[in-house]
Amino acid sequence: DERANYWLPVDHYVGGIEHAILHLLYARFFNKLMRDVGLTTNDEPFKNLLTQGMVLKDGVKMSKSKGNVLDPIDVVDGIELDALLKKRTDAVMQPHLLERIEKLTRKNFPDGIPAFGTDAMRFTFAALATTGRDVVLTPARIEGYRNFCNKLWNATRYVLMQTENKDTGIDNDNVELSLPDRWIISRLQHVEDKVTSHIEKYRLDLASHDLYAFVWEDYCDWYLELSKPVLFNENTSEEAQRGTRRTLVHVLETILRLNHPTMPFITEELWHMVAPLAGHDMKSAGDSIMTQPFPVSGATKIDETAETELEWVKCFVTGVRKIRSEMNIPPGKPLPVLIQNASDADKTCFESNKTFIETLAKLESVKWLTDADTAPESATALCGEMQILIPLAGLIDKAAE
Repeated sequence: DERANYWLPVDHYVGGIEHAILHLLYARFFNKLMRDVGLTTNDEPFKNLLTQGMVLKDGVKMSKSKGNVLDPIDVVDGIELDALLKKRTDAVMQPHLLERIEKLTRKNFPDGIPAFGTDAMRFTFAALATTGRDVVLTPARIEGYRNFCNKLWNATRYVLMQTENKDTGIDNDNVELSLPDRWIISRLQHVEDKVTSHIEKYRLDLASHDLYAFVWEDYCDWYLELSKPVLFNENTSEEAQRGTRRTLVHVLETILRLNHPTMPFITEELWHMVAPLAGHDMKSAGDSIMTQPFPVSGATKIDETAETELEWVKCFVTGVRKIRSEMNIPPGKPLPVLIQNASDADKTCFESNKTFIETLAKLESVKWLTDADTAPESATALCGEMQILIPLAGLIDKAAE
């Protein structure tokens, strides 16, 4: 039968989950379909069945008759309160619910729905697409992922400011990679591997979570800040600056390709700005990120030593920042630091990364205490067995505390 050859078999069948009647629904559907197109019971109509959860509002299924529908177009483009009220009440089949629907709508959307954009909504659905779990959709979740889009945009702006019209190592391999450079390249390999594995297993939620954490925390919060001591220091060698600029661009370009399936529009826009700096020939590349290969991890680029050392640096900086936050010390105030119970490895790691630590932690001075030294009254943070002490004298009002 020509229809059988055209429609079946297929690799994947995607459908909504109906809980109790799931087996009955699909069994009857495919039994009838196979009979209609002339397939036998030995034929396989599909290889994989992927079930999606329902999108719920206020914990129940969306229904126009109940007036609890969130139109995706309204989430993408935004809608004013009056127009939203009209849309949610026009199709209500139970008039006694009108007052309740209007009250809930005014409560949940007092100013209507702001425009979140397509990419934010797509990433939200991907992040919530846990197998078999219903999706409770709220504007707050979509707003959070819109902030993720803004984070990616602002990161690109910073990278462009530091790399446009400068040597990014496209035709010059004479580069020196700093510890942060080697660390972020190594971390990228792990993320590429995990994202690919998650997608192959249809776990878009796990892939989205890993990408979110890597972009927001590793790349933006840490690596971009760690790049500044290299790029803004006049004493840094040209080879080191070239290495950092190349790493900034190449990691960002890879991030855009990793995020493109879930956020196609913003990644396409940003890729056109970043790709030429990464050495892409835009004419031969097809002028679109869609035609680019999906990133593949490389085991030779994994640097466990760099990851371990950078984690120590992060622990040190985070400890100082934690003390600042707990003691309400202004973030820009340089602090004297005492270090107690430090090993030789701790001292070596500090000296090797002194510039990064002093810049990010904003240190005034560092003193290493011996076993015979008595530490003054201080706020303390731990970094392994090592203690980071910040003397409180002159920093806080002890009586007020």
